[in-house]
Amino acid sequence: MGLKWDQAEDIAEVLAENHPGLNPLDVRFTDLRQWVIDLDEFDDNPDGSNESVLEAIQMAWNEIYQQQSDED
Repeated sequence: MGLKWDQAEDIAEVLAENHPGLNPLDVRFTDLRQWVIDLDEFDDNPDGSNESVLEAIQMAWNEIYQQQSDED
């Protein structure tokens, strides 16, 4: 089953794997949106995102990023 826009945590995990070491707070929403759409696992309407959806993904990804930074 593919990823949907409302699965912020799951999308964030894939993005963290695909972009290791990248601070998600440095990513523009336009880039973030495109990266999500480009994921092989993504299976939703490309136009189905908005700022709050992207922010939720960014915040979930930032949590993962912070945890990985703490482990280093």
